[in-house]
Amino acid sequence: MSIARGVVIVFFHHISRWLEIDLRTFYVGKYIADHSDANTQDMSNNQRRNRIVWIDMEMTGLVVESDRILEVACLITDENLNIVSDEFHQVLHQSDDELARMNAWCQEHHTKSGLVEASKKSQEDERSVDKSLYNFLNKYIPKGRCPMAGNSVYMDRLFLRKYMPTSNEYMHYRIIDVSSIKEVVRRWKPEVHDAAPKKERNHRSLDDIRESISELDFYRKNVFNANSND
Repeated sequence: MSIARGVVIVFFHHISRWLEIDLRTFYVGKYIADHSDANTQDMSNNQRRNRIVWIDMEMTGLVVESDRILEVACLITDENLNIVSDEFHQVLHQSDDELARMNAWCQEHHTKSGLVEASKKSQEDERSVDKSLYNFLNKYIPKGRCPMAGNSVYMDRLFLRKYMPTSNEYMHYRIIDVSSIKEVVRRWKPEVHDAAPKKERNHRSLDDIRESISELDFYRKNVFNANSND
């Protein structure tokens, strides 16, 4: 065997061993990366399934069959009530006739808050807001897994079911009604109830949601003994 031929054979021998080691390293690294991504995805999906959908509406009244929605707001929190979403907020246009049919309480408070004037200027209706809200929910939560929350939120759910069915069906059928928890606390832990944060009650949807989250967080820490550092 010539010296040159021997050098070539040795060279290719080392190259083949290097490639074998490198490919082995590559596949091991790829396996770890793929499974790490899968575990991260699983964790992310679990976290998303535990999220809570906070929705508040202002309406022209409380009769679902005849009253209409004036304003909708939504925030998403994780299970520990940390806000994880952007703000969703829309004012809906209602006709002068609809606004004139409001009872005295609604006339007074919705005029004072500026909602009546905002509704007159709005170009949005139930269908367009339903579509926007659906897209917002789709961005932050999996379909059919997360409950809707708020104070006396069953009423908002009734209006949502009638006027915004696409968004309504995207959420889980269960609700988290902070008002119900409040009533239980008032009876069983009156000292905690009396110490709960007071509400401004300005009757605008986004402000009401933030107050509802704050109220439930107070009960979470003072009744359910959740870790305040969560």
